[in-house]
Amino acid sequence: MDKIHMTAEGLARLKQELAECRAQSPKIAAEIEHARSYGDLRENAEYHAAKEAQARLHARIRDIEDKIARASIIDESQMDTSKAYLGATVSVLNKKTNRKASYTLVGPVEADMADGKISVKSPIGKALVGKAVGEVTVATVPAGQVELEILDITR
Repeated sequence: MDKIHMTAEGLARLKQELAECRAQSPKIAAEIEHARSYGDLRENAEYHAAKEAQARLHARIRDIEDKIARASIIDESQMDTSKAYLGATVSVLNKKTNRKASYTLVGPVEADMADGKISVKSPIGKALVGKAVGEVTVATVPAGQVELEILDITR
């Protein structure tokens, strides 16, 4: 069983989502019971929809429980904070487009591009990890090569 590296914030978010999912379980069970009261289950669309929702919810609960069980929290006191690391926020300059961007490096489970959180396993994340301020790195993305200069590393 492989460990999943993540930040303490990411683990807390997973635990919160697990609590929310578990709170939904009785509601879905009640929907199933209500749908059963309509009679013939073979042609009862509400019953089948509720059973599918229950299956999806239980699968999500198992997935979250597995991730929590395999979670390995990164100890920042053991990290070289002068270089980009899991949990750091890295400001970069795209040398080709001359645009600045800021990314928080997280584990694959926590990645959320809309929130500026990229996985250390992604092409850009891999290129940034271990690099210091002032270094230029090249990330190979589907659109080609991206040259990034590291402007700042913060926690």
